[in-house]
Amino acid sequence: MAKNKNIVDPISRRNFLALSGTVPAMILAQSNRNNAFAAAPPTETPKEGRKYPIGLELYSVRTELMRDLPNTLKTVAKIGYEVVEFYAPYFNWSLPYAKDVRSQLDDLGVRCYSTHNHIESFTPGDTMAKAIELNQILGARQVVLSSAPNGTKGLEGWKKLCEQLTAAVHQLKPHGLTAGFHNHQTEWAPLDGGQRIMDVIAANTPKEFVLQFDVGTCIEAGADPVAWIKANPGRVKSVHLKDWAPGNRAEEKGYRVLFAEGVTPWKEIIAAVESVGGVEFYLLEQEGSRFSEIETARRCLDAWKTMRAKA
Repeated sequence: MAKNKNIVDPISRRNFLALSGTVPAMILAQSNRNNAFAAAPPTETPKEGRKYPIGLELYSVRTELMRDLPNTLKTVAKIGYEVVEFYAPYFNWSLPYAKDVRSQLDDLGVRCYSTHNHIESFTPGDTMAKAIELNQILGARQVVLSSAPNGTKGLEGWKKLCEQLTAAVHQLKPHGLTAGFHNHQTEWAPLDGGQRIMDVIAANTPKEFVLQFDVGTCIEAGADPVAWIKANPGRVKSVHLKDWAPGNRAEEKGYRVLFAEGVTPWKEIIAAVESVGGVEFYLLEQEGSRFSEIETARRCLDAWKTMRAKA
C-alpha cells in the first residue's frame, strides 16, 4: 500500500504528556489543526435534506476483519458503507500500521469518525496518549467507551466513572476529540433509589460527551428510545442501528434478526435523532445472524437504504 506523502506525524506521546499540563489548550488545538491526518466531521448542513453517512461497526464482520483487514475494508466499501467504526482491539496497533490503515480508508473513500475503546483510552498517561495518536491518524472524532470497566457498581461507582469520563472530555478536546459511552441492556436498569444508569451517565457528564445510542439493547430492556433521545437533545451524535425481536437463538430472534426485521420503531427513532438528538452518522451493527458476516452486512445496508428511500 503506497504511503501518503503529505502525512505528518501527530503529536508524540512524550510531547503530549509534557505539553498537556503546561501549554494552554488553544495552542494544542492549533497544533492539531495542522495535523494532515485530521478529518473534518460530517458536514453541517440544514436538517432539511441533510445527508447522514451510513457506516458499519466492524465488530459485525470481526471474523473477516481478523483474517484479512484490507480485503474486509474493500468489501465493506464495495457494498456501499461510507463509514467504519473500529472496535477495541485496534488499540494494539502500532502507529505505522494505523497510518497504513488510514491510507487504505482514504483510497476507498471511507471515513472513520469513531472508535470503541476500553477504559485505558480514558486514563491519563501513555494509554490515553496512544489513543489520541491512533484516533488522530484514523481521523476519528469520538473516542467511545465500549463498556464500563469491571467492578463498576452502585450509584457511587457510576458517578466515579463519570468523573473520569468528564475529565477525559476536557483532556481530549484540545486534540480535536471527545469522549462517549456506548450503552448496553444493563445500563437501562435502575440503581438503588430508582435512577437508571443511563440517566446517571447523562446527568454526570458534560454536553460534549457523546451518548452513543445502541438501539437494540434499549428495546430489549423495555425502555422508551424516543423519550430517551428527547431527554438528551444534541448528545446522541452516533447511533448503532441494531434491531431486536423477542425469541431465542434457535428461532433466529433476539439480536440475530437483520435490520428492520425486529420490533424496533425505526421511523420514530430516526425522526427523533435527526430533529432533536443531534445525530451525525449512523452505524449498522450485527452480533450474528443466519447469514455470513459479509452477507449480513450487505442485507442490513440494503434494508436501511430501502427504508430511507421510503422516508
